[in-house]
Amino acid sequence: MSAISIKQVWQEYGDQVVLENLDLEVASGEFITMVGASGCGKSTFLRLLLGQETPSRGQLLIDGKPLPPEPGPDRGVVFQRYSVFPHLTVLGNVMLGMELQQAPLIGRLFGSAKREAREKAVAILEKVGLGNSLDKYPHALSGGMQQRLAIAQALVKTPRILLLDEPFGALDPGIRKDMHDLLLELWKQTGLTVFMVTHDLSEGFTLGTRLLVFDKTRIDPQAPGAYGARITYDIPLNSDRKAARDAVSALPERITGGQLPDDTHQGARP
Repeated sequence: MSAISIKQVWQEYGDQVVLENLDLEVASGEFITMVGASGCGKSTFLRLLLGQETPSRGQLLIDGKPLPPEPGPDRGVVFQRYSVFPHLTVLGNVMLGMELQQAPLIGRLFGSAKREAREKAVAILEKVGLGNSLDKYPHALSGGMQQRLAIAQALVKTPRILLLDEPFGALDPGIRKDMHDLLLELWKQTGLTVFMVTHDLSEGFTLGTRLLVFDKTRIDPQAPGAYGARITYDIPLNSDRKAARDAVSALPERITGGQLPDDTHQGARP
């Protein structure tokens, strides 16, 4: 049985169809990267997986059971815009999720529960390279450090699924490469199932074990909202990098923008 099953899923807002008839089976531990033109429903698909939205039609299943209709600790999320709290320290930002989960009414822990939460938060922060910045506030962190903090927030509750919505799009190329290395290391260590939206085809090719392409194949000029995007390509990115590169290179230019995947940074991924 697949860890995640998407069965004939549609998402519509009134007469606007965003996604139509998605069918997908994802095994535990896969790293799914998703590309496509702007507005083709990739972020909507992430919101469905997160539980922020409910599909208009169809089913989303985890281990054969319906996806809970609201976000939960089994699903972590990182956005391009850093979801950090400016009034809390680095440590406080990461502890907050555990405090709200364990003490939702007051949002604070005491005694041994607080000590255990602190130890877990410190361990996660050390793993993402922020062990020496526990008492700093977000304004004192660089963009890359803030994104490391956002990743720590998402991982501290030990989710099974990590959802990433263009998390590195605003970072400089050198910092982005460092974040790629960090993300791959965390993925290998934790066995997370990852879904990542990116506009950078090379990024999707470098990080993923599988590349999904979202595209609108049917367009009615008289009714532009009548049809939604589908998954038009599902490309395994396995150890045969040349075959995978050839498959990605064959994608339509409206998807690639003339961009070709770069083989020069492979090797971090198995």
